Amino acid sequence: MWNHEYSLTHSCVTCMGHSVKDGPSLRGFLQGRVADRLSDTGEKAEMAELLEGLSLTGMGSENLDKFLAAEEPETRAWAISEALAEAFLEEEHGVVFPWNNERDKRTPRASLPGADIVGFQQEGGNYRLVIGEVKSSSEKKSPPGVMVGRSGMGHQLDTLADDLSILHQIMCWLFSRIKNTGFVPAFQDAMTRLLDSEYKDICIFGVLLRDRPANSKDLDNRGKALGKKLAEPTRVHLLALYLPLPIADLPQAILQAVP
Repeated sequence: MWNHEYSLTHSCVTCMGHSVKDGPSLRGFLQGRVADRLSDTGEKAEMAELLEGLSLTGMGSENLDKFLAAEEPETRAWAISEALAEAFLEEEHGVVFPWNNERDKRTPRASLPGADIVGFQQEGGNYRLVIGEVKSSSEKKSPPGVMVGRSGMGHQLDTLADDLSILHQIMCWLFSRIKNTGFVPAFQDAMTRLLDSEYKDICIFGVLLRDRPANSKDLDNRGKALGKKLAEPTRVHLLALYLPLPIADLPQAILQAVP
């Protein structure tokens, strides 16, 4: 489904651009993997099954139907961008996300602090930590504004790689969500690699969503800058995903029936 547009390498940093055509494959991806991550459909289906097994009165059953239908569709661009990026990393880079950030939201308009991406990637028989950031832009210029400055992706990724307090916070957050689950061995692998490498053996992803034609300038300068600061065993992947529809139209594309 994804077409390779360009690839650049700067030390431990790889910059890659991928485009995709509109059609059933893309719409199925949006309504399948992306929608599942966006609304955490598996967890909600389990809750619905539990609630439907309750001994309810007729009124209680009617209220349950209303309750289950009361979910507010996610329409925020940043949330949809994160879900799309995670689905892409699952499919194309073998990243495993042991926890869906959707479960941490207490209100429909809540946002989460820290890294946008937190997961694991298997390599050499064990797992390493995956962290990263996601940005989206419809700007015509390349690179877009979301890639530069103190709030831009380049600075944020550099901070993730270099700030031990942030790394500590991420691992504490992750541990509280995977303890007593099958992901404990992956967590142990990731911590072993972190400590034995002086906190350098991690994989960092920066994912940029664009609704413009592919342009290597979107990533090249950020890749060069990060390549001068970071080195193996740290690995950085800057990815640009070029979409055939406006980013503003993604919510509707996810809600529409697959053609």
